[in-house]
Amino acid sequence: MKPTFAFLSLLLIATITISSCSSSKSLFNGKDLSGWQMDVPELDKNPNAVEPFLVREGMLVSLGTPGGHLVSDKEYENYRLEVEYRFAGKPGNCGVLVHASTPRALYDMFPQSIEVQMMHENAGDFWCIVEDIKVPDMVARRGPEEDWGIVEGKNRRILNLTDGSENPVGEWNSMTIECLADSVKVWVNGDLVNFGYEATTQKGKVALQAEGSEVEFRKIVITPIKKLTD
Repeated sequence: MKPTFAFLSLLLIATITISSCSSSKSLFNGKDLSGWQMDVPELDKNPNAVEPFLVREGMLVSLGTPGGHLVSDKEYENYRLEVEYRFAGKPGNCGVLVHASTPRALYDMFPQSIEVQMMHENAGDFWCIVEDIKVPDMVARRGPEEDWGIVEGKNRRILNLTDGSENPVGEWNSMTIECLADSVKVWVNGDLVNFGYEATTQKGKVALQAEGSEVEFRKIVITPIKKLTD
C-alpha cells in the first residue's frame, strides 16, 4: 500500500517534535531482565515451565513459547522507542506494545495497549487491545466500520501503509515508535509505515511479546520527546 493524499496532508500538519539524545535510556542492560516483569499465564499453572524471556550473548530473547509478555516496570509518556530485532530462525509473530496497562485484558493474555506488529511481512500494523486509535482511510485499512472494536471478536487490526520495508529473515531490523500525546508513528528500517491519532490512551508501560516465534533484541532505547510547536 502507498500513502494517500489524506495521510500526507495529516503529516504536514502534524505536531513537530524534538528529542534529547542526552536523555536517551536503554531499557535493556545487556546482562539481565532488570526493569522488566514477566506476565506468562502458563507459569501460574506450571511454575516449572520454561520462562519465555531470557538474556543470551548480550541479547534479550523472546523464545516465543509459552505465550506471554515482558512488561517494563515503569510507565512512559511522550517518547521515541527504538528497537532493533531479528527473527532468530523461522519467521513468525511478535510485537511491541505501547501504553500497556491492565494485564490480561484480552483473551486472558494480552495487556490493555496498542500493539505495533512485528509479525514477518506485517511489521507496523496496529492491533487495538482494549484501546483504540484512528488512521487515515480507516475503512480501507480496517474493514467495514460495523466490525471495528477493541475486544474479542471485533476487527482490531489496522493495516500498515507499506510493503517490503522489512529486511530478509536473519538480518536485523530497526523499528522506531514515536508516541506523542494521542498520536503514534512507526518507522521500519527508515520507512514511515504507520501513523495513528486520537488514541484512547497516552501513557503506559512498554511490553514485548512471546507469541510463537523466537526473536532476538539487541537494542531497546527510549528517548523523551516534547512538542516544539503547536
